[in-house]
Amino acid sequence: MAMSETAFLPATALAAKIRGGDTSAAELLELYVERLERYNPALNAVILTRLDQARARAQEADAALARGESWGPLHGVPMTVKESFDWAGTPSTWGIPAYRDNVAEQDSVAVQRLQGAGAIVFGKTNVPLMLADWQSFNEIYGTTNNPWDLSRTPGGSSGGSAAALAAGLTGLEIGSDIGASIRNPAHYCGLFGHKPTYGIVPLRGHLLPGAYGFADISVAGPLARGADDLAVSLDVLAGADGVDADGWRLELPAAGKTAPQDFKVAVMLTSPCCVQDDALTAQLQNTVDALARAGVQVDDKAYPEIDVERAHHVYIMLLRAATATRISDEEFAQNLDGAARRADDDWSYHAYVDRAVTLYHREWWGLHNEREKMRLQWAEFFREYDLLLCPTAASAAFPHDQEGLRADRTIAINGGQEPTTDQLFWAGLPGVVYLPGTVAPAGLTRDGLPCGLQAIAGHLHDRTGIAFAQMMERELGGFTPPPGYD
Repeated sequence: MAMSETAFLPATALAAKIRGGDTSAAELLELYVERLERYNPALNAVILTRLDQARARAQEADAALARGESWGPLHGVPMTVKESFDWAGTPSTWGIPAYRDNVAEQDSVAVQRLQGAGAIVFGKTNVPLMLADWQSFNEIYGTTNNPWDLSRTPGGSSGGSAAALAAGLTGLEIGSDIGASIRNPAHYCGLFGHKPTYGIVPLRGHLLPGAYGFADISVAGPLARGADDLAVSLDVLAGADGVDADGWRLELPAAGKTAPQDFKVAVMLTSPCCVQDDALTAQLQNTVDALARAGVQVDDKAYPEIDVERAHHVYIMLLRAATATRISDEEFAQNLDGAARRADDDWSYHAYVDRAVTLYHREWWGLHNEREKMRLQWAEFFREYDLLLCPTAASAAFPHDQEGLRADRTIAINGGQEPTTDQLFWAGLPGVVYLPGTVAPAGLTRDGLPCGLQAIAGHLHDRTGIAFAQMMERELGGFTPPPGYD
């Protein structure tokens, strides 16, 4: 196998090659370093490295293996991590200039667990300002480009993660997701991504300075070039942490399903809340049709008994209430003023932000109570269906647009312009109710851009969503490298 082909292997395959003696951790690390030097200048996906440290650890990994020792399922696999995860000795800025010198003193739990499983962390990948965009650009590190088309976004906020994986610059990645920040980069770059059930992957070490509480809806999870990587990574990352570890133990239900005919799925490819690009919808329908021909039991008329427009309203309010913890006192004062001036019938995105940021707890609890009712309705739905299949976004990757505020930007959909924020519907459909969402590659649109299909599973049934992605990969194919990265 050519070294360029090796660079695009899933992490589990890389680990197997190391165990089998076909390559070494040190050789793989140098392969990715060489590819970084060649391709990263145009992509700007990896924004810092600690190569001396990584090289020393790779040599230790090879020496350990020679002694018959294994550090875990990721033994020797070189990987990068999203910039917002603390990695001792490196800045965690979240793209915010004021935190340029916020150097982590210790590793985040996620980094600890990945390294404990044998991974060799060698760099960090780019994010948007405050992790708050489906593009990945900031004043500190600049703009990250999509390897499929440098004029387009790789997604965000885990955009650097996805671009690095898709271009074969790293073996594995970890992202975070409150508004599809794992899922939309996976979709835009043709990768696998998993947003876990809320709370099962610890977020300690993924916080701004001075923060100790974890945000509502926000989770951490893997991005990868293979579905097996999602399964292995989730096993490594999930589990109690801190004071919870004194008593709580996590036992995720097994999927119990492997063959296409084992899965009974509902399908929702469009929504009244979000204008959908026809090219994307057509390709997702092609994928669903192929799954049905393979034997998957498909029902395109079954949905949870929820009002999806109301669910979207609840999501946006709770999302913006959660992210309000990151804003300054000055910004909060502006939101207070904006909320006071809004007309009762003004539900523009700016109005949502003003109202959500300044909610009284009584109002927040009312929305949360609605969420809890919806969670029960989803649970009833999953008594009959294994998954709900749906899009991840309203279109494939869109061109860079850094003008003004995200809430005022638009993207081209079917010859018109639609608000970029409308597609948060697909982010929030599982997010607001804490459900896991797995994205698997679903081929290319007629415009030649990759896309992914999102599989929403029941509460704590992460393994079912990942098993479906594994089945999709076997039956339909999975990750395909973008052209030009040989």
